[in-house]
Amino acid sequence: MRSLVLSSIVIAAVASAQDKQTFAGTTTDSECANADHSHMQMGPTVADCTVACVAVHGAAYVLYDGEDVYELSDQQAPEQFGAQQVIVTGTLEADTEMIQVDSIIAAR
Repeated sequence: MRSLVLSSIVIAAVASAQDKQTFAGTTTDSECANADHSHMQMGPTVADCTVACVAVHGAAYVLYDGEDVYELSDQQAPEQFGAQQVIVTGTLEADTEMIQVDSIIAAR
């Protein structure tokens, strides 16, 4: 019985790890989801515009990969990466196009 429980835990952990994906793109906001901030210009830089759209207009941080836009579940961490190329690790919820974020790091 003990080995059955242990096997179930291991299988669940492996299945969970397999759902993790890596996404590369630009952190931006849902007001300027395609990372074109020319119509908003909410600050002297694109990064300032991204942060301002979230703070002032209630936009959400998103990841734009050049084709698709994904909302990010973590709305705190992306602030430091406004308008930067990043790598996001997490799980995509296909029905909502939201990434359940595990980590965000700057792309090199």
